[in-house]
Amino acid sequence: MTTTFTNNSSCVKQLRAEIEYPRDGVLSKVLLKDKICQYTLFCLAANTEISEHTSTRNATINVIEGRGLLTLSGEEIILEPGIFVFMPAHAPHALKAEENLAFLLTLSDNSSQD
Repeated sequence: MTTTFTNNSSCVKQLRAEIEYPRDGVLSKVLLKDKICQYTLFCLAANTEISEHTSTRNATINVIEGRGLLTLSGEEIILEPGIFVFMPAHAPHALKAEENLAFLLTLSDNSSQD
């Protein structure tokens, strides 16, 4: 379901219509990818945990629905609809979905910052 753009085309998606919760675990859908960013919809079943990890890219989380807890560089952040979180590259982070949780994760190129 990935849409890849090589030019300046527009893309319109109704995010709530794309949400599908798995029985357990994580379902991710890459919605759009270009040379600089990747936009992925994450749908986590309640009580799903993603263990601590890092990314070589900057990232943002935009919560659409549900509730969870993000641990970012040792700080606990409540994930709920409307929350926007910026995570710099290489920052350790983990999360737990307290209930079904859907968010848009944007990974962006940080090569100009290295």
